[in-house]
Amino acid sequence: MERHEIEAFLTLADELHFRRTSERLGLAQGRVSQTIKKLERRIGVPLFERTSRRVTLTPAGRQLRDDLAPAYRAVQEAIARAVAAGRGVTGTLRVGFSAAWSNELVVLAADVFRARYPGCGVQVREVQLADPFGPLRAEQLDVQLTEFPVAEPDLVTGPTIFSEPRGLIVPAKHPLMRQASASVEDMARLPMVVMSGEIPQYWLDHHYPRHTPQGRPIVHAAACTYWQEVLTLVSMGRGASPAALRAARYHMRPGIAYLPLRDADPINYGLLWRRTGATARVMAFAETVCEIAGNPGSPPNVLRTGSSSPAES
Repeated sequence: MERHEIEAFLTLADELHFRRTSERLGLAQGRVSQTIKKLERRIGVPLFERTSRRVTLTPAGRQLRDDLAPAYRAVQEAIARAVAAGRGVTGTLRVGFSAAWSNELVVLAADVFRARYPGCGVQVREVQLADPFGPLRAEQLDVQLTEFPVAEPDLVTGPTIFSEPRGLIVPAKHPLMRQASASVEDMARLPMVVMSGEIPQYWLDHHYPRHTPQGRPIVHAAACTYWQEVLTLVSMGRGASPAALRAARYHMRPGIAYLPLRDADPINYGLLWRRTGATARVMAFAETVCEIAGNPGSPPNVLRTGSSSPAES
């Protein structure tokens, strides 16, 4: 198999969507389709089942993916390490995180990174949600692990590294606590305590919506600059606040409780860096984070865009 055939096959096996595969590879969709058909003729069996609505791997395709992917990743990682060493992964890498549970992954990745690149130090610091991109833009940080979505023209996002279920922080004695979980519709039943600051409106709309899916208004009663203020106001009965459910392990205090939001989309977390700051250090660290998070098949410098429809059209 030639390199372009391996890349086309493994990328399509990951995406199960011809258009997204072509976007990731930077090739015409027809070129990807032709490459896959040529590979199937050479092997003698179909590798994918295609319909107008979906693309799936055949048993032979799954076997080839499972056998081929680890070896291909090893080759890619060896090349990346050689390139990074040639460019000089030295100096100091400054890494930011915006949630305590992100810090765990960042610290672990930093330890692995230091062992892999002993000539490069790593500094880690927390980023306040009130100014999520300020330190990165001020060049106080080189790379950041943060909540998505991020759609800033001067910043680049890598793949989603992990996701967390959403929950609702509510006063401990609120009637909602009689339930095992809450619905997004329940957010209209009490005012919301939200974050404020140098935060893009699209980010606020995503995490602190103004209406439920059924159109009921969600009242924003108080805006806070720091996360501890949110917890204080909720504990005082001033309202509730959406958050990652995992926050209960890190931010618990008297007067508040965490309730799962059973019908809410999870919160996605990923890497972020300046468009002009894709240095060898940043790319090497991003690769390390993806590897530790169990996402080694997602190159950190590939942007994922497009619709979720899997059809080849």
